[in-house]
Amino acid sequence: MKPRGSPDVPRFADQFAALGAEPRLRIVRLLLSAHPEGLIAGDIQAALGMAASTLSHHLDKLKNEELIDVRRDRQFLWYSANTEALKTLLAFLWSECCTRNTVITVKEIMQWKPNN
Repeated sequence: MKPRGSPDVPRFADQFAALGAEPRLRIVRLLLSAHPEGLIAGDIQAALGMAASTLSHHLDKLKNEELIDVRRDRQFLWYSANTEALKTLLAFLWSECCTRNTVITVKEIMQWKPNN
């Protein structure tokens, strides 16, 4: 039996699992930095130094979990972060940790900076 109010938990779990692989997390971060235009596969490959077949596998996984969008422009496929899906995923965590239970304060999140 599912807990009340959490019908999307299996979908969120799959999305977090997709983001749990380092190459896919790097792809999403790169696509977020190129938002809203996105990038073509060759540019993603060059930026991350990834083999084409490996990149294709990771892009497919992210696309299947609806974390990225793909659009065709003539001969190119443009990949972009699905910001609506990412907002929903983050809101799922936010609602529990930062609003209802305030385990983490908004100030703590806003002060976070990446180490790289």
